[in-house]
Amino acid sequence: MGATLDIYFGDNMDILPTLPAESVDLIYIDPPFNTGKVQERTRLRTVRDHQGDRVGFQGRRYTTLKVGSMAFADIFDDFLEMLEPRLVEAKRLLKPDGSFFLHLDYREVHYCKVLLDGIFGRESFMNEIIWAYDYGAKSKTKWPTKHDNILWYAKDPAHYTFNYEAVDRIPYLAPGLVGAEKAARGKTPTDVWWHTIVPTNGRERTGYPTQKPLGIINRIVLVHSRPGDLLLDFFAGSGTLGEAAARNGRSALLIDSNPEAMAVMSRRLSFANPNWHGYEPDDGERDNEQASVQGERDA
Repeated sequence: MGATLDIYFGDNMDILPTLPAESVDLIYIDPPFNTGKVQERTRLRTVRDHQGDRVGFQGRRYTTLKVGSMAFADIFDDFLEMLEPRLVEAKRLLKPDGSFFLHLDYREVHYCKVLLDGIFGRESFMNEIIWAYDYGAKSKTKWPTKHDNILWYAKDPAHYTFNYEAVDRIPYLAPGLVGAEKAARGKTPTDVWWHTIVPTNGRERTGYPTQKPLGIINRIVLVHSRPGDLLLDFFAGSGTLGEAAARNGRSALLIDSNPEAMAVMSRRLSFANPNWHGYEPDDGERDNEQASVQGERDA
């Protein structure tokens, strides 16, 4: 049986208890970071215009058009109270050799580490991965915060999936010190991952407020799961885990309660022919799906 993709629309605490115990190989979640703000991204496109407000390559001028925006409230009165029962479900769903990844930022990671130690056991904590990037405004009153935190827990710290040969290699910072052969091969990353955010005008960008780079999620999927494994993201958002799973021969379950997330995933993941649960893409989304599938075939 080939890889499958199932997308559920609804509250994850209504759906997770219906899934069988020890059925999932890898769980990655990127819950709202509890910033206390409304997260919003405005989507723009540019058109050639001799009187335009932007200057591009070779001095050509363009006009910027706003084509829409997406937003959600990233505010919880008690973030840990919201998260705890979902983390308990995550442990229940993991297979004995499964891994769990929780993607956060500096505001909540310390509290969630203590919470996860209580659920999985301190011995199950494997790594705190730092995703470092250098983009956006720089503070002049403190060190600019330019990283996210990803906590990795193995359900059984003595038995888990780690495909060392699948680790992508990165350039040495000082290649002249290691010799030509090693420099050409590159080195394996540490627990600090330097990776750009999703490019503002790149094809990967969906316009969803909290979209994470496919490169980061691909690394987790390839190293911490095997072809044919079942992956789960119950704060699915733009569906990055689903794309990484589908393009690498893994099955995935995605859950989200935001209609805008459903609309984004219906466009982004149409190439994988997903099974929809509790949601039906509208006619416009279906047209986009068909165009996307045709584009995949022509590529």
